[in-house]
Amino acid sequence: MAVQSPETVRDFLIEGLRNAHAMESQAITLTKGQADRLKHYADLEQRVRQHVRETEGQRDRLERCLEKLGTSASTLKDAALKTGANLQMLLHSTASDEVVKNVLASYAFENFEIIAYKALIETAKLASEAEIVAVCQQNLVEEEAMADWLEHHLPDIIHKYLSRASADVEAKR
Repeated sequence: MAVQSPETVRDFLIEGLRNAHAMESQAITLTKGQADRLKHYADLEQRVRQHVRETEGQRDRLERCLEKLGTSASTLKDAALKTGANLQMLLHSTASDEVVKNVLASYAFENFEIIAYKALIETAKLASEAEIVAVCQQNLVEEEAMADWLEHHLPDIIHKYLSRASADVEAKR
């Protein structure tokens, strides 16, 4: 394996942490918006609201990691990804199966976060940043738990959506 310079590894770690911070800021915007539109899906709403709180904690932990490295989050990246989140919510809100689309998008996003944290963990190990490894591992566990919850509850959500749609009552949210 090639030898990496400590400066290159540190710079890559900082960039990854900034990206993860923006990713979590985006996730907060998405999940808060989704939670407010789940009046007919109480279990999903409760789990999404729990994950909003987890995600806020993840973002805060990432901020502390960046501070430890003597830097801060990227305001531009945070704003850009939040804007994308708002656009996604707007597009999904027009769909008759909004709740299903949001669950599928959330599952995909959770898996993106999972692999992003795995990459950060490896980078933090290369940078000999044990505290950052621990933070990323904690965030990873929470993301894996949310992805697992969505995967296991998808059948119930689909059944509930289709039952509501068949009864000709509001089903989308």
